[in-house]
Amino acid sequence: MAFRPRKRALSQVPNVRAWPQTSEKKLCGFAGYKAGMTHITYIDDTESPSKGSEVFASATVIECPPMTVYGVRGYKAGQVVADIITPDEKILKFLGTSKKKDGKFSASDVSEIFVLTYSRPDMTGMGKKTPERMEIAVGGKDVAEKLEFALSLLGKEVKASEVFKQGEFIDTIAITKGKGWQGTVKKFGTAQQRRKATGKRRHIGSLGAWHPGYVHYTVPRPGQMGYHKRTEVNKRIMKMGAPAEINPSGGFTHFGVLKNEYLMIKGSVAGPQKRLIRLRHAVRITGAPKVPEIKYVSLESKQ
Repeated sequence: MAFRPRKRALSQVPNVRAWPQTSEKKLCGFAGYKAGMTHITYIDDTESPSKGSEVFASATVIECPPMTVYGVRGYKAGQVVADIITPDEKILKFLGTSKKKDGKFSASDVSEIFVLTYSRPDMTGMGKKTPERMEIAVGGKDVAEKLEFALSLLGKEVKASEVFKQGEFIDTIAITKGKGWQGTVKKFGTAQQRRKATGKRRHIGSLGAWHPGYVHYTVPRPGQMGYHKRTEVNKRIMKMGAPAEINPSGGFTHFGVLKNEYLMIKGSVAGPQKRLIRLRHAVRITGAPKVPEIKYVSLESKQ
């Protein structure tokens, strides 16, 4: 049921439905754009049989241009109480919005605090200009501290290095690569029938029992494959920093050369190049991060 219905996502900006609870004053998430993949070697610091040895791993590079906070939103009982919008006219003009929805509220009026932010794809080299708006939860001891911290960020830019630390575990939320309308063999991996069975090979043999008199939802059927929202938990940040140290020769395929801060995440991340990736602090793993000892990062051409 976690993967149903397998239909196209409503938006390419995924909605984050759960945020970690933390007493530290910080943003609970960020966003970036998938640039591509590379490979690294590092000293294994886990409790696996290869502990202390140099191991090989694939890694995904996400470019994280600074995000701008243009508003503070208060919630109570799951309902929006009001938004406090930045007075900076340049930001409002860039977003093409106004202060008509600007309101006021205090810490006693709300139970949760979020910041309204937007990304800056125009600061990257991938050619996209339209910013994506999103909500990000705020951490703190209580609502008053969260509101004070959120108001201190109003109208300012926030960098990924101010939110995440190297070696930390995070969760990624993204829209997967779309594959269009596909049949059951490709979509569900059902077996092909023998050539002389019914004159057809790539269809399922039965849609189910005679009764109940309808097709059950678990029966493999053709339909949309890919372009689904997927959340992957406990992805480790192996490296982060300035773009000059990670750009491969000729840039990343279908993306170009990085111009902003980046995060290098161990393993794969959903979506194609240029796809928006939402990042949040891990909701399952807590504790101080261990900085990995990286021995080699491939900067060879990806062309």
